Amino acid sequence: MKIFTSPQIAEIDKYTLQCQDIDEYALVKRVAKQLAEWLKNNILKIKREVVIFAGPGNNGNDAIALAASLGSRNINCTLYLIKPQKFKKEIPYTRRALVEELYMFGNVIVKEINEPEDVPLLPKKSLIIDGIFGTGISKSVEGIYCHVIEAINNSECDVVSIDVPSGLLSDVKNEDCSAAIVKADFTLTLQFPKLCMFFKENYIYTGNWVVIDIGLDLEIMERMETPYNMIDEESIRRILKKRGKYSHKGDYGHGLLVAGSLGMAGSAVLAAIGALRSGLGLITVHVPNRLYDILQISVPEAICTTDPSDTIFTSLFEKDLDKFSAVAVGPGLGKAPETVSALRELVAKCNKPMVIDADAINIISVNREILKDLPTNSVLTPHPKEFSRIAGDSVDSREAVEKQVRFSAQNNVTVVLKGANTSVSTPDGELWFNSTGNPGMATAGSGDVLGGVILGLMSQGYCARDAAIAGVYIHSLAGDIVAAKFGEESLISRDIASHLGEAFKRIC
Repeated sequence: MKIFTSPQIAEIDKYTLQCQDIDEYALVKRVAKQLAEWLKNNILKIKREVVIFAGPGNNGNDAIALAASLGSRNINCTLYLIKPQKFKKEIPYTRRALVEELYMFGNVIVKEINEPEDVPLLPKKSLIIDGIFGTGISKSVEGIYCHVIEAINNSECDVVSIDVPSGLLSDVKNEDCSAAIVKADFTLTLQFPKLCMFFKENYIYTGNWVVIDIGLDLEIMERMETPYNMIDEESIRRILKKRGKYSHKGDYGHGLLVAGSLGMAGSAVLAAIGALRSGLGLITVHVPNRLYDILQISVPEAICTTDPSDTIFTSLFEKDLDKFSAVAVGPGLGKAPETVSALRELVAKCNKPMVIDADAINIISVNREILKDLPTNSVLTPHPKEFSRIAGDSVDSREAVEKQVRFSAQNNVTVVLKGANTSVSTPDGELWFNSTGNPGMATAGSGDVLGGVILGLMSQGYCARDAAIAGVYIHSLAGDIVAAKFGEESLISRDIASHLGEAFKRIC
């Protein structure tokens, strides 16, 4: 699903009106109907008082129309029009028609807020609908709007924002840390998510967000270019290939996994299982000598080669890398000097796509010359701390993502920056945010499984971009399946690996 900027959203709205031959009033009424349906089905199952705040723009129009739509469903509403005197000289047709319609319903009370003393004390247990500002604002809010937002945030009521929480800039960072921004429990974002919703610092404002389909024109959305995207099920269906009826294991690639050190055999095991569960035909796992028995017992499907060292990675037993389709290195590897030398040699010799994970990233962060030898179509999979080591510290997640995009372009690699909304950046500037996953996946070994999944897909011939996007989504979907069965607290990484099959099945 594409993520558009505010100017693009305005263009899509305009095109929709022309293409569907409707006026702004009709589109606003459509929006209100969809919002009312969601509220009725999810929050207003038990009757409660609803307080709605409508600002002067399009977001305010949606809020006014929503008041009428709820009123028609016998839900009591108090609607506050903020600064309505703005339209004293000439009220636009859409606003005038929407306000006039309110008086059809005796259960909708309309009031005005022009001065700070007009801001009401909000009754507890009521539901507040925030329709003050949408995606059109480009700077922090001022004046009376700050007083209204403060009252909402101090109310201890449930808050639902329309499209984006008022005061939160949708495309760029709010530079003023003290800016007035509504803190919503839910954000009902229209047609597609907004960029601001994928940064962890903004969760206190957006709460849980839901995309509400309002029927904007599909043709222009398909045609309009944007570097920002959300990974959803439809995206993955377009990527994954069907397996041939008469295919054999040789058709699905042979992956090499270099992983593990003494005390870290589990990393190699989890990554190997992740790769096998993702459909590759063969996997060879290279581990220190003392880990051989563990690998053979834990992953009998894997071919296992051993290092001359009992405890660390120092060199490859396999000197011919051409027989492998893709190579992954890093899980549980350690950072011994001999391992640094062996990694440098491996990267220099390898001409197949690579997955660089965990300690391999940490080694490269202090041996930057290794970066230039990475094969084309390679993927790095850092967590935030690992990424800061290789790309520099960031003040927040937005800056980290900006650095991620630059890093991908400068080094011609795909980067998977792991987190609550794992982001995937590509060398050509695309940025994809994941939509699956849960806090239970913040557990030891989860990243090892993900690295294995990406290796499994790349071994089958998926390009770095597609393997990273699909791998991230499927891995997190498996985590969601586990959490639904056992809860987030009890989720462990081998559960994710064992539920990869169910995740693939849901998509395919």
